Amino acid sequence: MHEMALCEGVIGIIEAEARRQSFSRVTTVWLEIGALSQVEPDAMRFCFDVVAAHSVAAEARLEIIRSPGVAWCMTCAKTVAVERRYDPCPCCGGCQLQITAGEEMRVKELEVA
Repeated sequence: MHEMALCEGVIGIIEAEARRQSFSRVTTVWLEIGALSQVEPDAMRFCFDVVAAHSVAAEARLEIIRSPGVAWCMTCAKTVAVERRYDPCPCCGGCQLQITAGEEMRVKELEVA
C-alpha cells in the first residue's frame, strides 16, 4: 500500500511547515489528488489517521480535493478530459494523448491553531 508512504511524506511536509512557520497544531489538511495519480482516496484517509497520530496533525481532518485528468490529443489538437490514463480521446477516438494534468498530489492548504 503506497498510500502509507505518501502519507508519511505529507506529514513530513506539514511538520517542516510547522517548524518554519511556528505553529503547533493542524486542524484541517486539504490534499489535492489528481484523478490519474493512482492514489486511492479512501486508503489515504485511513493511512493519514495512522501516520498523523503523533504529529502536529494528530487530530486534523483530511479533506481530499479531486482534480480531473486532462490531456492534449495529438490527433485532433484539442485539450480533453480523461478519466483513466489509457482512455482514447473522447473527441476523435485517437490514442495519442499527452497527459497535462491530473497526476499530481499536493498539500493545497492547512488550517492551523
